[in-house]
Amino acid sequence: MQHVEFFHRHHFDCHYHRRGAKKPLSKFIDFFWETDFDTLFRENPAGFSDALFPNVGYTYLINLGTPFVMQLGQECLEMRSDGFLPRHQCLICHHTPGNRIFGIKFRVSPVIFEKKINASEYKKYIFSLAYLIDRDVVDSIKAAPGLDERVAIASDYYEKIVQHYAGSMKQVDTVTGILSSFPERGNYAVTIEELALEYGVSSRTLQRYFEATTSITSKQALQIMRIRTAIGHMLRDPRKFHFSQYGYYDYSHFYKHLRQFLDGHAVELVQPHLQLLRHEPHL
Repeated sequence: MQHVEFFHRHHFDCHYHRRGAKKPLSKFIDFFWETDFDTLFRENPAGFSDALFPNVGYTYLINLGTPFVMQLGQECLEMRSDGFLPRHQCLICHHTPGNRIFGIKFRVSPVIFEKKINASEYKKYIFSLAYLIDRDVVDSIKAAPGLDERVAIASDYYEKIVQHYAGSMKQVDTVTGILSSFPERGNYAVTIEELALEYGVSSRTLQRYFEATTSITSKQALQIMRIRTAIGHMLRDPRKFHFSQYGYYDYSHFYKHLRQFLDGHAVELVQPHLQLLRHEPHL
């Protein structure tokens, strides 16, 4: 059995419990999450897979149960402990009974304040968390009785870092400002040159800022955010969706970007869904 992001909404809504990050962390953290697969394992004792499409930023994975297998591109890795997962690639996670995971989905990890890290060096594989988060914090998260307590522990840890270094790094302030405001602008056709001018830097500098904090270019990051938002809107409320809302010239332009985004996974995985979306819906 396999669940595909966007298309199996019930699975991801019901079996991944989420908590949003509060200010001042909301610029850095999209949300905290924890899996709850007990009922699924009773129905599917052999396990199942979850397929996710590219996103911006990173996820810290903290293993609360038995080892699970993470497939990132062509690399398969048995996750016995914890990991730092770049999210700009398609991934498949293979779950079996006993698996339980707590995650923190970052736009930009505050670790960049404390350590000399260039995120562009952390984009091809899954990395150990040992260097990136205090071990005592991880142990406290694992020992906590539930999701809300885990969120409180992680939030307290990162809030102190963010408050201590507030305003100290222009590259972080610039990137987090753009990423947090981009969906609110309603202008998905804004150019990188326009954003660079707004933040008082050159286009080349803005690209360097994004690579250092998110591992990908500014254009890649904003294009991922645009297509993810458009797909979510289209599948959630097709009657109110129109490609022009997201800066696409026509439906063919939107579908071309959609196919490029979804085709990161194996053809047999996404083909049935692409067939459903091939033609413009009747609104």
